[in-house]
Amino acid sequence: MLEDYEIKRPTNKKMTIVEFILLLLIIHSGAMLFFSAPNEEAIQFRILAHSNTAEDQANKEKVRKEIEPIIQEAMATAQSKDELVDNLEKLTPAIIGHAQSIVQDQEITFQRQNTHIPPKKSGFYIQPQAEYDAYILTIGSGRGDNWWCSLFSNICFPEDEEKEEEKVTFFIWEWIKGLFA
Repeated sequence: MLEDYEIKRPTNKKMTIVEFILLLLIIHSGAMLFFSAPNEEAIQFRILAHSNTAEDQANKEKVRKEIEPIIQEAMATAQSKDELVDNLEKLTPAIIGHAQSIVQDQEITFQRQNTHIPPKKSGFYIQPQAEYDAYILTIGSGRGDNWWCSLFSNICFPEDEEKEEEKVTFFIWEWIKGLFA
């Protein structure tokens, strides 16, 4: 009769690491199917408060609530980025008027410009810090805490029908970079 003996399998640490990385890539790919990235060519919206006082921050929130339906309607009727810009140009006096009715003692401006927007995490997607095309509503001096794209968390503009190739990002890598930024 044959003696019982232990079967020894050689362990390959390199293969284990490769399998782990492949598993992470599969998880990342699956997550990207369920969570799409915001359109980076979209027009962003940013509200700048006069200061960080509780009153100025409350006024900023009131302004946001007041103008959100106006901008939502402009977005809903726009079929392209140019139409959205035209709609917002027509609605600029109304937006400023609504904001001015809430914050009566401070100047209100609503301008479109390329502006620096800090990084933003939205679900599994991290939008990098960069210059973006944005409409900025400034209350007074605009030195208070603010939100970028405060009116709409994930998208600021309906996607164009033309789809360009999206830049591929890896969630784990972006997350690790975010930890050290």
